[in-house]
Amino acid sequence: MTKIPTVLFVCVHNAGRSQMAAGYLAALAGDRIHVRSAGSEPGDMVNPVAIAAMAEDGIDIIANTPRLLDVDDVRAADVVITMGCGDACPVFPGKRYEDWELTDPAGLPLEKVRPIRDEIRQRVEALVAELYAG
Repeated sequence: MTKIPTVLFVCVHNAGRSQMAAGYLAALAGDRIHVRSAGSEPGDMVNPVAIAAMAEDGIDIIANTPRLLDVDDVRAADVVITMGCGDACPVFPGKRYEDWELTDPAGLPLEKVRPIRDEIRQRVEALVAELYAG
């Protein structure tokens, strides 16, 4: 049996970018990939504009809550994707790390969050294709 890869998305507040990325990955990959997200300084709730932007694309992230990044999250992941958390993410040998430079949607109106959402979707689609290329 092939091991199911685990992908961890990390941003500072775990309220926007990482939640959108996790929502897309869960929707696109289903049970073929384990999806986690966390933040180095998690917010109180997911950004309502991020929730609205994802809902427009048929992805429901309203029940998600920001989580504090834990060393065990990173240890369990095969792929760690950071989105502006800097050095807050611990590094372990043998893990694949990527840093996605994306605008933080915090405080932005929906029309400014849509292009961020669309870029996240494109990157997640490419990630799924890479993970299943072999």
